[in-house]
Amino acid sequence: MKSRTIIIASALIASLFSIPAMAQQGQGMGGQGMNPDQRGQGQSQRMNCNKATAPEVCQAQRESMQQAREACKGNVSAERHQCMVEQHQKFDCTKSGNPQQCEARKQAYQECKGEAGPQFRQCVQKKMPPPDCAKSADPKRCELNSKAREACKDKIGPDHKTCLRQQFDNK
Repeated sequence: MKSRTIIIASALIASLFSIPAMAQQGQGMGGQGMNPDQRGQGQSQRMNCNKATAPEVCQAQRESMQQAREACKGNVSAERHQCMVEQHQKFDCTKSGNPQQCEARKQAYQECKGEAGPQFRQCVQKKMPPPDCAKSADPKRCELNSKAREACKDKIGPDHKTCLRQQFDNK
């Protein structure tokens, strides 16, 4: 049971930070010490869309990320972040697994345009509307994730991750 909790927590953390983390340069994966043009490439190269639950959505995200990296190739730091945000705004949400959430994320990115780093991720999190768990494939899991997000919304960086872990360990 504990291993399942860890898997669920890992999936939540990955989903909460996937888009902002790809758009943000910083410490950790894809951070300092790497060529800006190589950041994040390892993750998309490992991702096998044939094994995904929605291969067409996976492929669209993969292509979008590759286009964004290509467009922002020469930029570093804040310029790269801004470029990646602008590129993500061009993504066609009809190809997304959840078009309403995709549009909401685009809107949140637009509203948080002046922020960077953990403040950007926190701003996006606050601007995103809560998911409608009644429409979710797994309503119980959706509720659990929503409660964890709400409990940890004021934390940033490692404190946020620790808070999320604690939320899932208590369940």
